[in-house]
Amino acid sequence: MAFYDGVFNALGLREWCDQDKSDSPMSMAQLLAQASGTDAEASGPVFPFPSLDNLNAACASVGQSRDVTAAIETGFLAAKPALKAVLDPITQPLSWLLDGALWFFEVTPWWILIPMLLAVAYYASRSIGVTLFVALSLFGLGLVDHYDVAMQTLSIIFVCTSISVAIGVPIGIAMSKSDRLQKAVVPVLDLLQTLPTFVYLIPLIFLFSVTESKLYGIAIILYAVVPVIRLTDLGIRLVDKDVIEAANAFGMTSRQKLLGVELPLALPNIMAGINQTIMMSLAMVVIASLVSAPGLGRNVLIGIRQLELGVGIVGGIGIVLLAVILDRTSKAALQRVDKQQASH
Repeated sequence: MAFYDGVFNALGLREWCDQDKSDSPMSMAQLLAQASGTDAEASGPVFPFPSLDNLNAACASVGQSRDVTAAIETGFLAAKPALKAVLDPITQPLSWLLDGALWFFEVTPWWILIPMLLAVAYYASRSIGVTLFVALSLFGLGLVDHYDVAMQTLSIIFVCTSISVAIGVPIGIAMSKSDRLQKAVVPVLDLLQTLPTFVYLIPLIFLFSVTESKLYGIAIILYAVVPVIRLTDLGIRLVDKDVIEAANAFGMTSRQKLLGVELPLALPNIMAGINQTIMMSLAMVVIASLVSAPGLGRNVLIGIRQLELGVGIVGGIGIVLLAVILDRTSKAALQRVDKQQASH
């Protein structure tokens, strides 16, 4: 006898409850118990919460929680053709960019690519120490035969970070100019920032093939674009109002104020946002290895799946080295920007 039988009997709903005697699917608790190999009925609460499943046990006419999940799945699958028809042509260039970057980083000889990366690191940081650290880290990755997979990870971060900045900075600028737009966008950013990383992959797996690069590219961009949007908006809003009034007094147009005053003064905050976007891109690359993203994350995944401790640890150390390289280089660039701002 179910706990809530008496409730439905007291309300005179027993006849209605007994109308639906069809075989129902296993409850959510039974499904989870089956997956974990335990008994769902082994330790039930004395006074169970009136959830759909507990009410369904007493009254078959009440729906189950599995009905809710089935409805969501049915609705998503029904909308899939229309979503795919719209999203496929829009997102296809992302696959081309990711595949092109992977191809470039793979076919370029190390004795050309490494000097190029060192030149970029020095140009961004203007620091001999940071550049030497980058060189030693890349040499160490090559020494343990992880150079190729490290370059694959770096190519993905390069593409996804560039797109995140290209999308995020204009959105941040627009938010800084409109309080109404900011109020509308902030809840979306909160959702993207708090949503567990695995959840990003669930709808994308249904929409796109696992072999398509845009599958993991979209997940990385959605996860990493938030900091650069927030900090661009914050940086422009923090520009001194007296400076804006002086620009107005000189008769500067909105475009001139943005390009000549607001963006330069907000650059330290924007650079901090880019630094966080790079770090979040790298974090998501590891998760995206679950859906065929190449690189160091795949080595970590192989180490976990096949219990190869050494493979997983070396792959993890490689990710840490890449993270430190990108963090030190971007922070050195940020410090250089801060010093230039202070000197002016």
